[in-house]
Amino acid sequence: MSPRHASPPQERSAGPAGTGLRPPRHPVDRRAVGWWTGQALVLVAPPVLVLVLLALLIPPARFWLLLPAGAIAAPGLLYTLVMPRWRYRVHRWETTEEAVYAASGWLWQKWRVAPMSRIQTVDTVRGPIQRLFGLAGVTVTTASAAGAIKINGLDRALAADLVERLTARTQATPGDAT
Repeated sequence: MSPRHASPPQERSAGPAGTGLRPPRHPVDRRAVGWWTGQALVLVAPPVLVLVLLALLIPPARFWLLLPAGAIAAPGLLYTLVMPRWRYRVHRWETTEEAVYAASGWLWQKWRVAPMSRIQTVDTVRGPIQRLFGLAGVTVTTASAAGAIKINGLDRALAADLVERLTARTQATPGDAT
């Protein structure tokens, strides 16, 4: 199989420690860097382009339009170059017989653990930019007030397989997920 459509990583038992908080071991797909870069460009580019276009069309206001364009473009460029690579280093996921583990964020980083007995639904999410990169996300909804666990940036085939496996496992796990 090619790395793009590799089979899902093998699950492992959490061992005697159970479902304790620990870093998950699987990175997201490398294409997530391109996806996050595309998201950053969609956020940063439009206001800069509008201001530059207006500066070209309105010569007397050129300085006052290019000034905010530069003020947005400089940190926006830094954000676009740094954020995707940083997130790739942080985002991890893993499933075991007992739980789903996820680490995410870039400025505010968090680790989440969802025991199988607490999982209520498992969904696949694919936005338009994700689809361009052949990626998908998995949302694991639990009975937690902290909200769902999201594993973004997975190969779409891996995400579909993960949803299927988690759904089967949660149906076989005793408890009412509350």
